[in-house]
Amino acid sequence: MKRVKLTVAYDGTNYCGWQVQPNGITVQEVLNQCLSEFTGENIETIGASRTDAGVHALGNVAVFDTEMRMPGDKFSFALNQRLPEDIRIQKSEEVDADFHPRYVKSQKTYEYRILNCRFPIPTERFYSHFTYIPLDVDNVSFPMDVEKMREGAKYLIGEHDFKSFCGTGAQVKTTVRTVKEIQIEKSGDRITIRITGEGFLYNMVRIIAGTLMDIGGGLYPPEKMKEILEAKDRKKAGPTAPARGLTLMKIQYF
Repeated sequence: MKRVKLTVAYDGTNYCGWQVQPNGITVQEVLNQCLSEFTGENIETIGASRTDAGVHALGNVAVFDTEMRMPGDKFSFALNQRLPEDIRIQKSEEVDADFHPRYVKSQKTYEYRILNCRFPIPTERFYSHFTYIPLDVDNVSFPMDVEKMREGAKYLIGEHDFKSFCGTGAQVKTTVRTVKEIQIEKSGDRITIRITGEGFLYNMVRIIAGTLMDIGGGLYPPEKMKEILEAKDRKKAGPTAPARGLTLMKIQYF
């Protein structure tokens, strides 16, 4: 028996998230089925990040155990011949039998992509969040003020209680998390929020993105972010940004 680690990329548009569930098809379900058919074993993968419906990934991680004698680095080639086009294994490798993708020390990097212009672009509709901030609203700017978004993001760096940025229904022992870095870049009509941390709460990145968009649109000043953080109240933060703009870029293990 050996344990194989997979780096998985997928377009989350047509899936009900990563984790197997009874209400719809998921990325993990498709991967489990493909692996089981290929190996002739009953394979159940263990995933690092349970992304929501519509969320994409370039570098999610999963492991599985198998008796198959194929070298670990060859599974990627075999699986990519069998998986649907919207799921691709970027790397496969054998790891220690006790390696667990959620319990080993790591950090994750997400990107949230925003299309900030007058009209939507059809080819972007599944991979970015379109937002139009009209010119004629008092105290609201168009396009978004990226510099104000950067100022607001600075309050989130470090170890904090992110209860204000935790989606309802989350079952966690603590809402304290550490955000290592937030970069906000603008290229033409496209704004990208890139956030790296040791772990994230349910919907945390999307709520942060929604709050930063409120700041960028002039709904409130950057220093409001500190007040929201200290309130430890989900109602004080901005909206949960739509799933389609979010991509899990990579997971780094230490």
